[in-house]
Formats: sequence, structure tokens, C-alpha cells
Amino acid sequence: MDKSYLNISKAADAPDLKGRKIYRFLETLPGLISLGTFAAVFVFSWIMPVWVSIFIILFCFYYLFKIIFLACHQISSYFHMRKSLKTDWLSKVKRIKRWHNIYHLIILPTYKEGQKVIEESLETFLRSFYPTKKMIVVLSIEERAGKKFFEMAKVLKKRYGDKFFKFIVTLHPKDIKGEIAGKGSNSVWAGQVAKKKIIDPLKIPYKNIIVSNFDIDTKVYPYYFACLTWNYLTAKKPLRASYQPIPVYNNNVWSTSSFSRVIATSNTFWQMVQQARTERLTTYSTHAMPFQAWVEVGYPANIVSDDSRIFWRAYLYYDGDYRVIPMYYPVSMDAVMADSFLKTAINQYKQQRRWAWGCNEIPYLMYAFSKNKKIPKWNKITHLYTVIDGFWSWATAAILIFTLGWLPLIFGGGKFNLTVLSYNLPRLTSSIMTLSLLGLVVSAILSTMMLPKKPKNISWVKGLTLFLQWALLPFTLIIFGAFPALDAQIRLMLGKYMGFWVTEKIRK
Repeated sequence: MDKSYLNISKAADAPDLKGRKIYRFLETLPGLISLGTFAAVFVFSWIMPVWVSIFIILFCFYYLFKIIFLACHQISSYFHMRKSLKTDWLSKVKRIKRWHNIYHLIILPTYKEGQKVIEESLETFLRSFYPTKKMIVVLSIEERAGKKFFEMAKVLKKRYGDKFFKFIVTLHPKDIKGEIAGKGSNSVWAGQVAKKKIIDPLKIPYKNIIVSNFDIDTKVYPYYFACLTWNYLTAKKPLRASYQPIPVYNNNVWSTSSFSRVIATSNTFWQMVQQARTERLTTYSTHAMPFQAWVEVGYPANIVSDDSRIFWRAYLYYDGDYRVIPMYYPVSMDAVMADSFLKTAINQYKQQRRWAWGCNEIPYLMYAFSKNKKIPKWNKITHLYTVIDGFWSWATAAILIFTLGWLPLIFGGGKFNLTVLSYNLPRLTSSIMTLSLLGLVVSAILSTMMLPKKPKNISWVKGLTLFLQWALLPFTLIIFGAFPALDAQIRLMLGKYMGFWVTEKIRK
């Protein structure tokens, strides 16, 4: 079966005029659905205020129950993660005879990050409770970053080269035709060089290699590689699965701005919820997969959201016989932080918009599902619903929640405003939303419990603010949630394709 559709990143990549027109139409759908929702709410608040009021009440109850449902999953995942952190995964994996055959290929794509950022990550690999002589580290520098960063990489190779089974530095050339400059294309280059220079010459079986594709600021907890190995060796059909740890943003949690911590921790909690709902789980940020699948499927070099796209490529390539196995084990990364409050806010918005650019998975899946006839229809429907609902909610839910209760009163006219329903509507919605603060309290408590040890130079007052900062959540949900999501969807709708924006990493 022809699977050339796997390589499509935008409408122009479709093989014929008809395909390009269809794909271009599909690219408009995420924005049309979100903007259409707002238009419908305003119009119907004017012409059908009673029915809209009933819808608003049901909508608020729906989100109340959804928040309770998600909070339960969040709590469950937290205790599962705590148990995982206390488990001696190395002892468990050593009970499996073939564990010593497994190698870890660790890909570290970097752009202009400083030496200290990279060293901090490498040091956590060395402190890991797993044999470093089973680790192949590939530090992949971008040519477009400039010569000084390649020189820095050579210094790191000299310092760390003999501490792992293999440590190589690669230089990803700029302006390769068909690529989008970013993490995905850099990772592809790193994997190709490792295959050519290490894996194939040493004849290491691909099935014995697990690839961890890390963000450059990723710090592993001591048992990460042992936990990953155990999951791989005990999984049913391990070559047909990716492996997803829980991302926590603790590297600089005591240093960055309050709103940045809230956004980063909210993202962690969302991922924790997804871990408990495996049917909805896709790969995100730092993740791992079998090298055999990496080679067979082909890691995407022409897409911004490479972390989710590699899952969908594999799912389509193997005709639905691919899944993500949740690892209830964390890896730590940076929350957004810059030299000033304003720059941190700008960078945070840009990072959220880049993540929200994942809405381009909607046209990709709709087009690819129409081409692949082997995946069951029900599976296609459920996956499409999950993806569409996720990006629609991201762009609309927060705005709707904070505005819906007043729209019928503003646009419904004098006749509606004389009704008992109009009098009770804002009071009822306010009461329901107050009850939904339960989810906020759960998040505040869990985030406090997940904090790393407070540095000596940080006062106890700072610790208190890390609990109270959750009062910023309504603000962050709109400014750094809905707005960048709408921004990304409108850009896709208009054909204004985004490139990969690299989040700045600094150390103070």
C-alpha cells in the first residue's frame, strides 16, 4: 500500500491538485470550528437567549464533572508516580535475563543552549542507576547556530567521551531541502549519524536499542533508564509502542515567574491525567521508542510538532497496531524563564503557540485516515474526536466559561431580562464555577507536594507564594492558553505556516 501520505506536513505536499485542495480545506477546520463556536454563541444569545441559557447551564455542569473526573485521575497518577519513584527499577530489570542486551540511544538536539545547560543534563545520566556503558549519547549541534557552539560541543566530548559506551557530536547542516529547522530535523540527522557510525558497524540489533529523544534541558531521575528498560522488556509487542515519562518542570521552579510555574505545572498535570487514559495518550516532548520503529517509520524532519507526529506516523505506518505505554516516572525540564518579566511572558506565549500548532494534526489525521483502509473506522472516529475536542477546548473553553453567563443578558433584549431565568443565570453559573475550584485546590496541593527541595537562599515566603500562585490560573488559561491556541489555529486556517521557535534556556 502507498503510504506517501505519511510525509505530508502541509497542503502543498499532497501529490495532486485534488489532494492539495482537500488538505487545504481540512487545514481551515480547526480555526473555523473554534471561531464558529464564538460566533454561534453571540448570535444565538441574541435570537434564542432562553435556549442559550439552558445550554450555558448544561455546559457549566459538564465542565464541573469533567474537572472532578480529571482531578481524580490527577490524584491517581500522582500516587502512582510516587510509588514509581520509590521502586528499585534496576533490581527489577536485572531479573530479566536479556536486560544486558539493551542499549539506550540518547539523542540531545541543541541549538544555542549554553554549556551549563547541557552539562547539567549529562551529569544526571552519569548519576543514573544504570550502566553508562550501555548508553550511546549523540549531542547534535545546529550548523546555523554558529561555529562557537560546535567548539563547545567538542569540549564536552573531550570531557564526557569516555564516560559512556559511545559519545559522538554531530553537526546538522542548515538548509537541507524538505526540512524544517528545529528539534525534529536535528534529531533525524543525529539518528542517521548514530546508525551509520556506531550501530551498523557494531552490528547491534535494532530491536536491542531504545531511543530517548530528549529536549536539551532534560534531566533524568536516577531510575529513568532502568524503568524504561523494564517497561520495554515486559511490554506486550514492545516494538509496537512508544514509552512516555511524565514531564515535570522542576529545573528552575524556584527561579522563574509565578505565571510560568502555573503554566508549566498545569502542563505536567495534564500529562499525568493523560497517563491514566492510555487510549488518549500520544508522545509528547521527551519520549522513547524502539530504534527499529524509528528506522522503519522514519522520524519526521518536516514538521514543528515532531513529538506527536512521530506517534501518528507510527500508528498509520503499522495500520493502527501502535500505542503509547505510560511510564509513571518523571523527567525534569525547564519552565520558561528569561532575563525579564516581559520577555518571560513573551517567550511563554510563543512556546504555547508552538505547542498549539499541534492542531495541524487534525488535517493530517483526517487526510491520512481517508487513505488508510486497514485501521478500523471506530478507532479513526475516536482518535479524531479526541484530537479535535482537545484543540477546540484549548482554544475556547476558558473564554466560554468566563463569558457565557453574561452573554444572554447583554444580547437577549429587554423581554428576556425580565425573566426569572435571566436573574438566576449568572448566579447559578457563578456557583457552579465556584464548585469547580476544587480542581484548582487539588492542583495547588499536588504542585506543593511535588516541589524539589527549597534552595537555602530562598525564603519561606517564596514557598508560600508557590501555593498561592494558583489564583493566577484563570488569567493564564486565557492569556497563555486560549489566545495562543486561537493564534495557531487562525494561522493554519490562513495558510501562514509556522516554523520551529526555540525556547530560550538560561541559568542564573
